[in-house]
Formats: sequence, structure tokens, C-alpha cells
Amino acid sequence: MPGPAHDLTLRQDYFGDPTTWMGLVDLLQDTFSIDISLQAQFGGPDPTSMPFGYFDDDGRCVANFSAFSMPMIVNGQLVKAAGYQSGAVRPEWRGRGLYRDLMQRAFARTAAEGYELDLLLTDKPALYERYGFRILPQHISVARIPKLQKSDLTARQLSLEAPEDLRLIKRLLQERQPVSARFAVIRQTEMFLLNASFNSAIRLTALADDTVIAWTFDGATFWLLDVVGSAIPSLATILSALEVEPERIEICFSPDRLDCEVSLEPYEGYTMLMVRGKAADDIAGPLMLSPMAEF
Repeated sequence: MPGPAHDLTLRQDYFGDPTTWMGLVDLLQDTFSIDISLQAQFGGPDPTSMPFGYFDDDGRCVANFSAFSMPMIVNGQLVKAAGYQSGAVRPEWRGRGLYRDLMQRAFARTAAEGYELDLLLTDKPALYERYGFRILPQHISVARIPKLQKSDLTARQLSLEAPEDLRLIKRLLQERQPVSARFAVIRQTEMFLLNASFNSAIRLTALADDTVIAWTFDGATFWLLDVVGSAIPSLATILSALEVEPERIEICFSPDRLDCEVSLEPYEGYTMLMVRGKAADDIAGPLMLSPMAEF
């Protein structure tokens, strides 16, 4: 596939090179003010990543679009899914077709490797509709407050800066049961850790060292963001162990494994979840992708 800029160098699968990796770090920092170099303290970027980038003669990454493996559970079935992220072009290089070129390369790669579902998050859905993506509406589940009781579970606050805590979280992320049988990631360690580090309000709490709860609480509303473990405890068990008594409970993923009653409200985030592929028609709402899996 010919490139749109002959004075740039196309690089693929370049995360193993520290210099080119830092080129992407700088591009995303300059474009979105996000620092993905934080991944270094968690073991590095996702090894399934398939980055495509253009670099100038000074080694700067001027455009990038990446795919990565994002295995999903959809209606109880394992789906080979790909996510797309880190799409950016420096202002002085826009309007030259670089972004379109890199997208097409990434889409061709995942198609050749047999991915059944493509997912992305964007605030510009029209840009991707021309490539067959459609918006997948998401819904917050507002739970009926369950009856709480004294818990025998030990709840312990975790820190990503504590090596033992980080090892526990990473182990449980690798061994986890998907938080929902209807719609959930199966494994996505790198984004979970990065999302937790980006938002200081997120609390990570271990229950008996075999489950990690990702949550926030403002004194009135309790947001349940994710549950990581080999089994998913009920909402009542979680709240009792955390010893919180909220006035309102918002569950930010499909709650089918939480043994609770919910009502639904449209999720009004600034980005929209979009999907395409032969498995996309099997996705039936209402649903929500956990914020800890956002990419």
C-alpha cells in the first residue's frame, strides 16, 4: 500500500524500540495531554498492540493509528475482537491523508488476522461511519439499594505504587471471570491499570485478596466501575464488605452477574462506542463497557 507522504518513514509494530515508542508518547501528550509512558511502571504497553505510525527525519512521530487484541464475551460467546486507539496527527501534517492511510493499514491487518469484531471510542463518529462502524448506545444501570449486612470479608485498599498490590491486581486481571456474560472484555490488563492511574478518584479495593473492586464514591452516589476476580460477588456482598451506604448506586457495566435489580439510564459520555464486523449484529443492548476497559 503506497504511503501518502514520501518524506516520512512508515513504521509498524514499533513498540519494541524505545526511541520510536517515545515518539508516540510525545505525539499523544502533545495532542491529547495524556501520558501513556505511565505504562512503563506496569510492565510496558500491551504486547498485542499493532501500531502504524509515520515518522519524520528527526524521529518525531507525526501520525499514528494502533490496533490491539481485545477479546470479548458477547452473549456468553468468546469473540475475537480488535480495539483501535492512539489515532492522532500533528497539526502541520493534517490534510495529507495520513490518518486515512494508517486506518486502512490497521483495518487490513486485523481483517487478515481474522478478527470478528472491531471497536473504538470516539467523539467524531461520522469519521468512522464511512468505514462501516455504527454507534452502540450504552446505558448506566441504576441499582435498587440492597439490604446490607455485616461482612466477614476483609476489604483492603490497594495502591498501584505498592509492588505486592500491583502483582495481585495483575494476577487477578489475568485470571478474571468477565464481569458480564452479556458484554465485557475478557482480559485487558494494560488499559485497566492505565485508567486507574489516570483518575485519582478511582479506588481499588481487594476483598479477601481474590477479588478487586474498582469504584468511586462521593458520599452520596456509589459508582461501581469493575469487578475483577474468578467469581463475581453480588452487589450486596460488595457494598457490605466496603461498608458504604450510598443514596444512589450506578453500575458502569452490564450487571447480569451482580444479583441485583436495576433501572436503565442512557450513558452520556463525551465519547461514543462504535462497532463493526460480523459479530456486531450479535450485540444486543442495553449494555455498557466498563470505564476500566476504556481505550
